[in-house]
This record gives sequence, C-alpha cells and structure tokens, in this order.
Amino acid sequence: MTKRRLAAGLALIAVATAAPVPNASPAVAAAVICNRYCDGRDPALAPTERVPVTASLYGRTFRLHINDTDAMGWASISGGTTGDEVWLDRSMDGGRSWPDGSRVSETRVPAGGTGWRTGMVNVDDWAGRGVGALRACGKAGDRPEIACTAWARTTWNAGNRRTAASTALMMRFDRTTGLFDTNGWWTGANALTALIDSIRVSGMPSYRYAISETYDRNLDSRQGRFRNEYLDDTGWWGLAWVAAYDLTGESRYLETARADADHMHTHWDTRCGGGIYWRTDRTVKNAIANSLYIQLNAELSRRIPGDTAYRQRAQVGWAWFQSTGMINAGNLVNDGVNLSTCRNNGDVTWTYNQGVLINALVRLNQLTGDSGALATARRIGDALTASTYLNANGIMREPNESNTCAGDGVSFKGAAVRGLGVLNAATGGAYTAYLQRQADSVYAHNRDTLDQYGSHWAGPYVATNHSCQHSVLDLLNAAP
Repeated sequence: MTKRRLAAGLALIAVATAAPVPNASPAVAAAVICNRYCDGRDPALAPTERVPVTASLYGRTFRLHINDTDAMGWASISGGTTGDEVWLDRSMDGGRSWPDGSRVSETRVPAGGTGWRTGMVNVDDWAGRGVGALRACGKAGDRPEIACTAWARTTWNAGNRRTAASTALMMRFDRTTGLFDTNGWWTGANALTALIDSIRVSGMPSYRYAISETYDRNLDSRQGRFRNEYLDDTGWWGLAWVAAYDLTGESRYLETARADADHMHTHWDTRCGGGIYWRTDRTVKNAIANSLYIQLNAELSRRIPGDTAYRQRAQVGWAWFQSTGMINAGNLVNDGVNLSTCRNNGDVTWTYNQGVLINALVRLNQLTGDSGALATARRIGDALTASTYLNANGIMREPNESNTCAGDGVSFKGAAVRGLGVLNAATGGAYTAYLQRQADSVYAHNRDTLDQYGSHWAGPYVATNHSCQHSVLDLLNAAP
C-alpha cells in the first residue's frame, strides 16, 4: 500500500544544457572558497586535466576543465572574439540552483584573441561541508544569449560508482533540516541508511556528519525519537539508527531504535490473530509494517546481551506473518491482510515487500538459527528475481513505475535490493549476477553527468530526487 503523503508538486531540477538560456542578472561578487588552494589559482598549475562536458553557441565552444588532483575546475572559450565572456557557475545542491554569488571567475577574451580561460575554483567547500558542482557558461560579446555546459564535478569523494552516487545523494542533504530534498520523512530514513551502508562498504567516511545532524535536528519532531503515527515510518527510522549504532558505536542511536521498536509493539493486538497495524488508527495490517517489525526486533536482540523480549517479538511476528498467507503461491509477498477475512488481500506485490521480508528473515536466521526462515527468504528472493512482473527484460521495475522521481514508490526498489544484498551475502553470492546486471544497467542508462540517478533502472534517465538516488545507492552497496 502506497502512502500518497509526499508533496505532489516536487520542484523540477534545473538541468544545464548546451542550448542557449536567457541572460542572467548582473553577477554578484562570489565568496572565495579555500580548500587545498583558494579560488583563482592559475590553471597552468593544474597537475591533471580532463574535459567532461562542453557547450557551443554561435561558433564558440565552452569547456569545463576538471583538475581531479586538487578538486578544482576552470572554464575556457575557443572560437570566439574580443569581448566574449566565459565564467563558471557553482552549485551546492546538485545543480538545482546557483544563487547570487555563485558565478565565479568571470573573464573576457582579451583584445586580438579568439579564446581565453578563467582561473581555477574549488568545486566543494570543505570547511562548510558544501558538496558542489560546476558548469562552464559563456556568451558572445555582442549577443545576449548564454550557453552552459551540463554540471560536473571532480572525482574527489567520487572515485567509483558507489562513492560517486553517495556524493550525489549528499548534494541533496539539507543541513538546515537534517533531511534530504523535499524533507521526505520515511524516505529520508532510507536515504540515511543507504548512506551509512555506503560508508561501511566503501570505507569513505566523509559524510558521517549527516548521521548526527539528522539525529540532532529531528529527535524532537513528530512524536519524538523518530516515532509517528505510521508504524512503518517508525520501523524505517529504527533500522537507520541500528545502522548508525553499528557504524559509530554511540549508544544513543541504539536506545532510539529500542524506543521505535517499543512504539511499534504497542500497536500489536489479537485482531486476525496478531500483527501490528500500519497506522495508529488501527485500520490496516499490512506486510511492510510487520516485516519491518520482525527485522527491527531481530536486529535489536542481536545487539542487546541477554535479551529475550525482542527475540520473542521477532519470532512471534514471523509466526503470525506466515499464518496470514501474505506470501502467495508464487512466493511473492502481497501488500497486506484483509481484516474481514484475516487472509492475504491479494493486492500488489511491491518490490519492497519482497526485500524487507527477505532482510527480516535473514536477520531472524542469524539470531535464532531458524533454517526455515532462511529457506523462505531464498524462495522469495528467487521469485523476486525471476518475476517478469517485477523485472522487465531482466531489470527491476516497480509496478506502475513513475516517470518522475515523485511519490512513495520510487524508494521501494532500494529497500528491495538492500534485502536481496543481505540474502546474497548469506547464501554465498547466489544473487551476485542479478545484482551486477542491475548495477551495470543503471550506470549505463540511468545517470547524468553528476552520477545522479532517476527512477528507471533500464533507462531513460529522468530528473532525480533523494528517493531515486538512495535506491540506486542501495543497489550499488548490494552489488559485489
């Protein structure tokens, strides 16, 4: 069951192209950023150079040059004439905006020349934790139209697929709210989990600060300690804080995860024999909330010496889940329970319903040694990866997949492959080929010049948000 609770009108991402764009307002003096070097350094001093993107206008060619060694870039113009302009725009939100003061190192072709270049500027702001991008822009001296390249950045914190996707996700982190773009609540929990997993898998610690900033800025929001009226939301956050505890060793994160699990447990009752509700109004019992309940309780029990309470909750939760028939004859998990019949409601087999239960059952097996739980996880994993309904031409596709990165569903595939990755590790690589095929497809067909990813893993690329981005980061974390 999707929860159409995210804002319907997500802002479109500004995409820089080589096509002419309207003239900009007069430039405001840009703040100088100093990392290894300060803005304005001579490009002749660059030890490395590559040109990832270009644009053209009226016979002029504008190039963005990247110095990966020093994490800097510069712009150039060729084929021009005296008075032509060239400059850099610098964005700290993935190219969605470049406010006043973001035009940097503006210059003109000198008398008698046909080309020129700007000084080098920093892509990121290390002191301010700004994760940046650059584009080269320019115009003919006697015409108003402007052309800009696509956005690009250095390989700093982006040296491979996984770290590049992680850095692109952090371009969407709002440090004023401690959440990601659109301030999505449960999707933010998934994005943070993907980020933590990326730190663990890649060993790149640069974005650890997002953990404490998210926690400190949001601990007292909603019902406090990351609890709210949606029990699945609470479960997502509880699992994020388990991951944060594992990475940092800070007990406050584990205590918050316990509070989340306890909140979920207060909404277990005997209607239809057990199970927790999806929401505190107690009108729906579904697969996602109960799968998260099993997983979170199993995860907590594995980390709390001498625990019996969370272990029992996980075991009872799984026994109830089996009794409902939500796992259908094809070994796929339907959406929930019909509270009139207390049986499978036959609703959609969303991808995340498969992956989260898989994750829960692997964790239950690791806790209790229940071989039946692992065998069931394996049957669901086989069904998920073989389903033509959930895989078009071998590439995962959500039922009714959106052509825009909007709504709840664009996060689902991330949770699906996160669980499949856990099962892959537990089974000695049974799903490695499948996961690698997905990763190769998104990299080849579903990304832009900043390693931002859209909703379609088989392509074509569509403008992204943090939900689409974290889903692919989850995939890259899972793919060996």
